Amino acid sequence: MSYGQGGPQSQWDPWKPHSQQPWSSGGDDGTPDWAALAEASETRNKRRKLLFVGGGAIATIAVGTAVAMAVVSANGSNNASGNPTNLPANATVPSGSATPSFAPTSAPPPLDPREFISSAAKDKAPISAGTLFPGTQLTMGNTVYKKGATADTANCASAAGGKLPQILTAGHCTRLIRATYSGGGGIAVTVGVALFDDQAQATKVKSQAAKNAMVRSLPGNGVKDFCNAAVCLTTANAVGRYAYFTTVGFTDGKNVTNKDSKVFNVGNDLQQFTFNQIYRRGQAQASAAANR
Repeated sequence: MSYGQGGPQSQWDPWKPHSQQPWSSGGDDGTPDWAALAEASETRNKRRKLLFVGGGAIATIAVGTAVAMAVVSANGSNNASGNPTNLPANATVPSGSATPSFAPTSAPPPLDPREFISSAAKDKAPISAGTLFPGTQLTMGNTVYKKGATADTANCASAAGGKLPQILTAGHCTRLIRATYSGGGGIAVTVGVALFDDQAQATKVKSQAAKNAMVRSLPGNGVKDFCNAAVCLTTANAVGRYAYFTTVGFTDGKNVTNKDSKVFNVGNDLQQFTFNQIYRRGQAQASAAANR
C-alpha cells in the first residue's frame, strides 16, 4: 500500500530529525506510515536494550579490575622483613627481641682445701691415728699394705731420731702420730705425721730434716724391729701445717742400697697415701664450710 503521489515512496528514518522526515514535506497528504513507525519503534527498543546490556558488562569488568588492582596494591605494600615502612619521622623500629636480659652473675669461687689445713685456727676437724690411717690395710696400685702398730704423742722429740728431735722441738711441734705398715718381701715402713700451728713452721722443719733426721720405726702388731742399727731409707715432706716422714727398711736387719727399688717404691707409696689423707681433711672442711 502506498500513500502520496509520483516517484518512489520514501521511508521514515527514526534517526533523522522530525523536519527531515518524508511525511513532513508538502509532497504528501500529511498522513504518517503507521506500520513504518511501529517497526522503527521496535528497532529502537532492541538497540537500547543492547546498549544497556553492553554497558553493564563494561561496568562489571571495570569493578573487577578495580578489585584486582586493590589486591595487588595491598600485597605490594608488604615487605619481606615484616617491618613497618610508614613510621612517623621520630619513630623507631623495635629490635624484635622479646628475650629478657639479666645482669651477669658469678658464683663464689670454691673454697681452697689447703686454706683449712694450713693453720690450726681453721683446721678444726678431729684427728688421730684412726682418722689418718683408717682400717687394717691400704692399697696403692697393685700393692696391699697391712697396718701394724700405731702411736700418738704430744712429745714429738721422743718419737724421732738423729737430728729430728731438736728440729721438731725448735719448730714447736705439737703432736706426732705414727703408723707402721708391712709391704711384703720383708720390708716395713713407719710413717710419722708432725703437727704445727701454721704452714711456715711445717715447711721450715721439712727443709731442715732433709738429712740425718728420721722418725723412729714402730714395731709391733706382727711387725719385727727394723731400722734400729741398719741403713734405712728416710724421707721428709710437708703440706699445709703438717710435716710427714717415712722410715723404710728390711725387717731382717739388712742395709738398704740404691738398688733396692722395692724399698723406694714402698716409701713413695706411703708418702703419697699420707699426702692424700691430709689433703682430704682440707677438702672435707672446705665442703662443710661452703654448705653452711
